[in-house]
Amino acid sequence: MLRVLMFLVPLALAIYALVDCISTKDDEVRHLPKIVWILLIVFAWIIGPVAWIMAGRRRTFAGGEGGGLAGRGGGGIGRGRQTRWVAPDDNPEFLRSLDDGRSPKESEEDRELLESWEEDLRRREEELRHNEPRNDDDGGGTGGSGDEPRPPKS
Repeated sequence: MLRVLMFLVPLALAIYALVDCISTKDDEVRHLPKIVWILLIVFAWIIGPVAWIMAGRRRTFAGGEGGGLAGRGGGGIGRGRQTRWVAPDDNPEFLRSLDDGRSPKESEEDRELLESWEEDLRRREEELRHNEPRNDDDGGGTGGSGDEPRPPKS
């Protein structure tokens, strides 16, 4: 088993590094041209993939470079490079645009509708609590009276 792992782990590492290198944009490749990195990964089975992972590509954190506030507020620029938002709720402009198309009257109507639904739900739950008799003889939780036939237990 150990012999198989000694073969599969470097193979998996090489495949990962090769796919990562091929899918990396040319402007993100560091130190060597992209074709040289590909050849290094293919022909130097262990050293090539490790070198690519450690030094071949600019690594960025989600939301901007360095993981700081680069992509979070001031227009999405960080260290001179354009950054991408991680999710729409990270982008303040997107959050502002959600309410732009709605009038205050529509918002008020939606709030009133939600409140009426919540009140209806509370009323129904209360009715269910009052209409559900308890039978303490069999542990209480079946919700039926002792007179009604019960389905057979399987």
